[in-house]
Amino acid sequence: MNPKVKHGISRTFFYIALLLFLIFIIIPIYWCIVTSFKHSAEITSSVVTYWPKQFTVENYINAWLQSGFEIYFRNSLFISVIGVVFIVVISVLSGYALARFKFKGKNVYMLILLCTQFIPGAMLLTPMFLIFKNLGLLNNLFGIVLVDVTFHVPFNAIMMRGFISGIDYTIEEAAQIDGCSRLQAVCKVLLPILKPGIATVAAYSFISCWNEFLFTFMFISKQNLLTLPVGLKNMVGEYTINYGQLAAGAIIAVIPTLILFSFVQKNLVGGLSAGAVKG
Repeated sequence: MNPKVKHGISRTFFYIALLLFLIFIIIPIYWCIVTSFKHSAEITSSVVTYWPKQFTVENYINAWLQSGFEIYFRNSLFISVIGVVFIVVISVLSGYALARFKFKGKNVYMLILLCTQFIPGAMLLTPMFLIFKNLGLLNNLFGIVLVDVTFHVPFNAIMMRGFISGIDYTIEEAAQIDGCSRLQAVCKVLLPILKPGIATVAAYSFISCWNEFLFTFMFISKQNLLTLPVGLKNMVGEYTINYGQLAAGAIIAVIPTLILFSFVQKNLVGGLSAGAVKG
């Protein structure tokens, strides 16, 4: 067979597979968006409609005002923003230490950091619940921030080490020769170069904190302290489900991550490749 023909057939099958995969992803998202704009009668009707007969934003209004999504959104935003600040700061400091300093047990320490990512969070629920109860951190948003920071710092510190290792140390040395201290060299020279890496860590951390469900579900029982993932779960009743409000709530929950990716997508691609540099 002609190599060009063979190559063309391979590309055709590749694009067909890619198109099928895209359709598989897009259809549930499309159905959720369409459902959020339908009336309840149309959603539960035996006649399936693929486009709303009459658009309505009632589901969004009811989800935001009546179902408490305004409070859930605020709580999720608080946890995610505060969590990202702590995760980024600790990850940059830890990554810098791992990339620039030599000390005994460094490789073992990094191995331990990586191994923590293999531990399922569910396995730690009981001991962490008892610890949080004794510390008075149940029904406390700062307790959830502490959980997010604890679980996400190890991976992000390793990733930040990859970013920093890819930057030549002579840049910092030149700044120190010009009169900067090590801290000034890091703040004025290294951090501006690290923007793609910081954007990657911040985006990954924000999404992880925003989507956190298990520990919030177990450690928070007060309605005014719930986050969006738990709020969505609570909308599924024992006997009835308001599919319109549930779909609207899901769309509301996705909007911040879409906005975030629209701003950091350029840095995200470069940052992920830079973080793969072997130190």
